[in-house]
Amino acid sequence: MAEKLPHDELIKRLGTPGWRLVTDKKDEPDEGTLQEVLETSHSRARRKEHPGLVRQIETSIELDMLQIEQLWRYMGLPMI
Repeated sequence: MAEKLPHDELIKRLGTPGWRLVTDKKDEPDEGTLQEVLETSHSRARRKEHPGLVRQIETSIELDMLQIEQLWRYMGLPMI
């Protein structure tokens, strides 16, 4: 099972590279900083698409939907 990080630790990692947004798209997943993949995830949700799964590439850290939404709120992105 993937490791779950506390909210404050995720906030500290927003600028860190090495994150991937896994979606149902057939092409390559989006990669970048945690903030970049969260912004892409948020854009998908605004288009009524599934926001995807956020994973850290080098570890098995995985964010659940509640953690993603909390980070969207922290980043000032509107809730959907």
